[in-house]
Amino acid sequence: MKLTPKQYRWLVIAAAIVVLAVVNGAIWQKERHLASGEIVYLELAPVDPRSLIQGDYMALSFALGNQVLIALAQQESVPHGRSQKTHNGAVVVRLDGQRVAHFQRLDNGAALGAKEKRLRYRLRNGQVRFATDAFFFQEGHAERYASARYGQFRVNTKGELLLVAMYDEALNRLGEMTQ
Repeated sequence: MKLTPKQYRWLVIAAAIVVLAVVNGAIWQKERHLASGEIVYLELAPVDPRSLIQGDYMALSFALGNQVLIALAQQESVPHGRSQKTHNGAVVVRLDGQRVAHFQRLDNGAALGAKEKRLRYRLRNGQVRFATDAFFFQEGHAERYASARYGQFRVNTKGELLLVAMYDEALNRLGEMTQ
């Protein structure tokens, strides 16, 4: 079946509408997640803070991710850091009074206790990832983020995380302009 120019034009318009609807739907979901998700802070683990090729950014690793790796290794009887298995999972954390997440256990589907949250993670190449593994910032502003100790996330009811901002040891937001 050969399309006429008019049919082809309508097909292109319909495809563009579908693409725009899907993209806008994804944006709407992320905006809703940022607006209504609960705040959770994850403690950072030290990593290399710069990339010359990609510009200024902070590579992220979280202390909670290291605890997940240890728990996975104990479950699988694999020496720490050796598991190359790729999978998605969840960890149960307890939130303290400042909403900082503390490892409790790997999720086994049991009911959550008071002040507990289920957080989704991805295990890729032996690394645990929560939402993202990098925080990008404007070139030349590295000093604003040098004291980062926590990442602030919004978590939805499914346990999915979105990174919002970086915070220092006293949970003061970093990177905001001072006047």
